[in-house]
Amino acid sequence: MKTQKINSLKIALSISLIVVLLTSACAQSGGNSKKDATNGSQPKEVVDAPDMDLQAAVMSGNLEVVKQHIEAGSDLNKKDQMSGSTPLITAVTFDQKGIAKALIDAGADLSITNNDGATPLHVAAFFCRVEIAQFLIDAKADKSAKNNFGATPGESVSGPYAEIKPIYEMLQQQLSPIGLQLDLNEIEELRPVLAMMLQ
Repeated sequence: MKTQKINSLKIALSISLIVVLLTSACAQSGGNSKKDATNGSQPKEVVDAPDMDLQAAVMSGNLEVVKQHIEAGSDLNKKDQMSGSTPLITAVTFDQKGIAKALIDAGADLSITNNDGATPLHVAAFFCRVEIAQFLIDAKADKSAKNNFGATPGESVSGPYAEIKPIYEMLQQQLSPIGLQLDLNEIEELRPVLAMMLQ
């Protein structure tokens, strides 16, 4: 029964990730801008959000636009309407280390989940993003959080690789045109490393 539950989790996660990745590029900009504030006696400059949507900037790896959104006070936790992915979850998915670090440092919420109940740490574990997982752990992301299928981030990489390899292959085939890069040999090697990190 546990294997069936894990298999169901894997299939549901892969389908949700496909939806997340395909819809993230289409997200619309909220156009948020920072309000005037004072710091002591000097007024703070108002910074407008850039024209490029935050999710699009994350997917394209445009760290400068992400930093402009941070400076403008854009909502760093705005979920994609279809998938529930935040910009941080998208950065983790696409292995945008610099962007993930910038979002974490700017205070992005580490506990917000996508529609599958996956936190950024779940996604980092699943895709074997060791460096980003370490950023999240250092920022006190909850290693015990459970997704909608009752699995913690560590449990999501604890099963046999052979059972989940077809999901990685499907994701690689379908999402590489929009920038998802997966090294299946590396994933196979790193799954046990992530499982140990997340104990």
